[in-house]
Amino acid sequence: MGIPFKNRRLLRVAALPAAALLTFASATPSFADQASDLAAIRGEIAQMQREYNARIAALEARLKKAEAEARAARSAAAAAGKTADHAQVTAQQMVQAAETAQQQAPEPAAPPTPPSSINSFNPGIAAVLNGFYTAATKSTKTASIAGFALGDEAGGPPKGFSIGESEVSLTANIDPEMAGFLDFSFDRENHPTVEEAYVRSISLPWGFTAKAGRFLSGIGYLNERHAHDWSFSDAPLPYRVFLNTQYGDDGIQLRWLAPTDVFLEFGGEWFRGDSYPAAGAANAGQGTQTLFVHAGDDINESSSWLAALSYLHSTAVNRQTDDIYGFNGGTDRFSGKDDLGIATFVYKWAPGGNPTVRNFVASGEFFYGHEHGLFDDVPISTDRYGWYAQGVYQFMPQWSLGVRYAQMSTGAIPAALNGSALDSFGHTPRAETALVEYDTSEFGRLRLQYTHDDAGLKPNDEVLLQYTVIYGPHGAHRY
Repeated sequence: MGIPFKNRRLLRVAALPAAALLTFASATPSFADQASDLAAIRGEIAQMQREYNARIAALEARLKKAEAEARAARSAAAAAGKTADHAQVTAQQMVQAAETAQQQAPEPAAPPTPPSSINSFNPGIAAVLNGFYTAATKSTKTASIAGFALGDEAGGPPKGFSIGESEVSLTANIDPEMAGFLDFSFDRENHPTVEEAYVRSISLPWGFTAKAGRFLSGIGYLNERHAHDWSFSDAPLPYRVFLNTQYGDDGIQLRWLAPTDVFLEFGGEWFRGDSYPAAGAANAGQGTQTLFVHAGDDINESSSWLAALSYLHSTAVNRQTDDIYGFNGGTDRFSGKDDLGIATFVYKWAPGGNPTVRNFVASGEFFYGHEHGLFDDVPISTDRYGWYAQGVYQFMPQWSLGVRYAQMSTGAIPAALNGSALDSFGHTPRAETALVEYDTSEFGRLRLQYTHDDAGLKPNDEVLLQYTVIYGPHGAHRY
């Protein structure tokens, strides 16, 4: 005799809370996609499954015992000469008694809902620590790139020991509609800065995502990555020249992920216009606009590619930069328009799609910029170019080697600006970099980097020893 229909129904009802709870836990949106958090959630879900399976198995055992007692009662009734009808009634009474006992049994207490990984600490708090030792033949703090007026963040760490940009971030899913992120960074002079502070949608339909607040722009390949996520200890020359290392500002962003087999994403941003190359928050605090498109796909199970095009249009009102040659008494000023285009290509390889043992990442970008307006009250309209290519090979677990080459060039300038920061003096800025890296884990890194910096009029040889550690729930790094 099988389990009666009523008993089966009771089992299904008893299992419903567990199934619903497991469905809710797996559907909870996760803002920080980190392996350690996912492993903890899977462990909690597995424990819940084991507990509920044990309880259901106990109920099934009690039902089987009741059925066995019913069969024994029928056999005893037949042996005593009782009629089959009387035995059936007795069996039904036994089953009814079992059902009554099951209904009166206390409900097992439901375990607490496992929190989403990003809310494990409500909110998730993470820290990134960076430190340097720098040796160089010339000063690194006030670096120059011939032919370009640079922002205040374009230099490198000073010679000797110094702390690099370190961060403390807080992140959480606010509700089913939004997530929030707040990141404080500390420079080597111990000045705190709100690097990012934004809210982001997590449930918009049709592949849309919106962001509002202060954040790093999605243009280029490196701009949106925090410094600790770079493959090298510093930014390539074009990022230092065109974006003052990184472009971040107050504004809004909208992205759309196309429903295609190939990864295809479009995005646009509207910023206040206070950050280099913009300045002065032109157009009533709407001085910068960007557009970008990303595409990518797998080539085979071991390799993949990503390509992107980005455009930035900004307005500068009295943008001030250091006058390294003393042409204008210590400070240069520019007011006008700045247009920048970036073409990006990235290739990744890992045997069988597993990057833990060996992998290779090659990337390169070409920058084209056009600037027109007034530089130190002199009308200018000039084109500027830059590019870099780099590759990093992890040849065994924890160990990597990397090389990078970067170069800049600029167009003609008015004769009135000869001898200024925009005068390249016929020099082509370039830099060659090599590194060796040892990762203690995915959260710790030691890096030794050498750069022959020929960007200024006098070359500089630089050696950097860097450590980086991350602790606390931290978001997954981008492609």
